[in-house]
Amino acid sequence: MLLRCPTFIFIDDLRMQTILAVVTVVGYILTLSLLPVVLLTRKREPVATVAWVMAITTMPYLGAFLFVVFGINRVKLRVLGRRAAGINISRILPGLAGHRVAEDGLNQLQKDLLRVAERVGRSRATVDNRVQLLTDARQTFDEIESAIASARSSIHLEYYIWQPDRLGTEIRDRLIRKAREGVKVRFLYDAIGSGRLTKRFLTPMRDAGIQVATFVPGQSLRERWSINLRSHRKIVIVDGGIGFTGGMNVGDEYLGEDPFFGQWRDTHLRLQGPTVLQLQEVFATDWHYATGEELSRSDFPLPVDLGGDCAQVIAGGPDTAEGEFHALMFAAITRAEREVTLATSYFVPTPPLVTALEAAALRGIRTRVMLSGPKTYWGTRQAARGYYDSLLAAGVEIYEYQAGQFHPKTLTVDGCWSLVGTANFDVRSLFLNFEVGVVLYDISLSEQLQHHFENDIESARRIDPVRWSQRSTWERLTESFCMMFSPVL
Repeated sequence: MLLRCPTFIFIDDLRMQTILAVVTVVGYILTLSLLPVVLLTRKREPVATVAWVMAITTMPYLGAFLFVVFGINRVKLRVLGRRAAGINISRILPGLAGHRVAEDGLNQLQKDLLRVAERVGRSRATVDNRVQLLTDARQTFDEIESAIASARSSIHLEYYIWQPDRLGTEIRDRLIRKAREGVKVRFLYDAIGSGRLTKRFLTPMRDAGIQVATFVPGQSLRERWSINLRSHRKIVIVDGGIGFTGGMNVGDEYLGEDPFFGQWRDTHLRLQGPTVLQLQEVFATDWHYATGEELSRSDFPLPVDLGGDCAQVIAGGPDTAEGEFHALMFAAITRAEREVTLATSYFVPTPPLVTALEAAALRGIRTRVMLSGPKTYWGTRQAARGYYDSLLAAGVEIYEYQAGQFHPKTLTVDGCWSLVGTANFDVRSLFLNFEVGVVLYDISLSEQLQHHFENDIESARRIDPVRWSQRSTWERLTESFCMMFSPVL
């Protein structure tokens, strides 16, 4: 027995060496096959390219798995394929030539940013809109519920988060009643953000005739790997004539009923006029992506309730290469002549946006940034704080909201141009999420946003540059560590 043991040990070692050799060879074959994919799909993101190459080469299996899950944009491939097939929803939009904005009524900054927005957003700025700013959650949901109650033909909803709590159930039941009255209801939700929605919650909707669909993951097993690409949009459209969008999802926490978040500060929009047709087009594109169904011409009625506001809907997401919101925010900040006012719940900007804010402050532009305080996610907050040093050194004023959860997504420049929507000032919103926003070329609306910002300052803490420089080494380390994950935060 003792004489045979070394033989068995030798055989076992040989087998193990063979297995390890096979595993190593397969791992590096996989690595070699993925490297061209990384180089071809990440040409505009050299930092991300280097990171993925390093991850795949140093961790052949884990790195490859992470790239397959997070690095490949299957959404873009599918949408491009659909466009190649000749599907263009904008063909069924009624002509909006009569509502086109006349540049004569705009100042030079508004004209410059209008041209940028129209080129990167592939939509037109229109007049004759009625835009209402909503900052109180209860009022916002009252307006939405009132619009739902008035529906006669269709209700379209798209949300990132829809909670099956008291508020979510209340609005669901209102939709069920309208569906039973014969109103066509389409409900689109993000499968990850609204992960708490169960079959038990959705079945009564389907039984009432409501069409329910998830945005991403897609319909095939291959597309369900795209968990990194989310629909962050919040859209409600009633009869093609009333629209809502902004920062508020559906859940009791938005009413300030969550004990952790406490008071919820947000900004939403109620729209009437030509911009509702543009918002409907965004929903129609997403609905077609999720279900294959195209909306009909009757879902795009001519505007009836007209106002005096100039506005434009912008949609952005990983299905395009433009980085619509990134380009627009960069252009707006660099074009500012007097002041920049930014309110965002998540602040993980790209280097160009950081430079734009710093350059604006260095030019003497009053540059103010309001961010969520202690009620936000710890990792995201620490990553955001990693950018404070250079911003404060340049003269940017930074405020952290203290009275609860701070969730608006607004940018105002020189008191005459604003952007309100779903996109945060972070990499995820700017390049990974599907987002939607409304550009406002209106002094009155910009003044209202400025007024809300001034009110928020009363509930915020300004970051003092001297005290900030005295923070502990441990805080600096956690900030730097969290900043490494900026591309996915």
